[in-house]
Amino acid sequence: MTVNGVELALLRAGDTGPLALCLHGFPDTAHTWRHLLPRLADAGYRAVAPFQRGYAPSGTAADGRYQTGVLSLDANALHEALDGDGDAVLIGHDWGAPTVYGAATAAPERWRSVIAMAVPPGGAMGAALLGNLDQLKRSWYMFFFQHGLADLVVPANDLAFIDMIWADWSPGYDATTDLAHVKDSLRDPANLTAALGYYRATLGDGYRDPALDEIQAATQAVPTQPTLYLHGAHDGCVGVEVAESARAMVDDHVRIEIVPDVGHFLHLERPDHVNDRIVEFLS
Repeated sequence: MTVNGVELALLRAGDTGPLALCLHGFPDTAHTWRHLLPRLADAGYRAVAPFQRGYAPSGTAADGRYQTGVLSLDANALHEALDGDGDAVLIGHDWGAPTVYGAATAAPERWRSVIAMAVPPGGAMGAALLGNLDQLKRSWYMFFFQHGLADLVVPANDLAFIDMIWADWSPGYDATTDLAHVKDSLRDPANLTAALGYYRATLGDGYRDPALDEIQAATQAVPTQPTLYLHGAHDGCVGVEVAESARAMVDDHVRIEIVPDVGHFLHLERPDHVNDRIVEFLS
């Protein structure tokens, strides 16, 4: 399916019901939702998970746009293309989290509820990068990706860097299946450059489209819709204290829940628990 000039590959489950759009982050693929998609279908949703722009088998962006604002634009375009209505719901993990905040804020009439994981709402992550030394240390890779050295280090030894990231972010989780999918998606240099481009557009000299300033700002907003935010207690990428700090940035329509005994990829580490919470919240 082509949206905003980029061909996006989709995984789907369920033929009828409201749209449930599930958006992955880095370094990940649409396969990250393999436990949730059938559960959503059983709950009466048309569950769809795109491979985000730049992640094979989706295409790369000819115009070089990889900022979170354009990902939100893609989400709203998918809502249109997939015949979504006002009962549609958004679910996002990692990069998918600010993406759903932006999409829901920019087009509130499209989305009934929002669920996000691993990057909290309300600008908590940005605040942590300014004043939390522990989080700055965890986020070292974001700054490393601004350097050309990353283009040599990340793909070396069959993308061994990605193995290390997953082990650090979700200690103890056997990511063998996930890593195979991620490496297949990013092994081509063009796809890896695209994935790093998300970070370069955010913190470095990557291309940022001035026409997207409004929706880009929305990615840091708190959606007005009922919102569930889930965060792993042992997340090695975004510290649990960052999630806790977001409580002061949101109102009562946002639930922030810490999931024990899991790290960054909480939906894969405890899929039954996370899926139960998602379905309960949506019902």
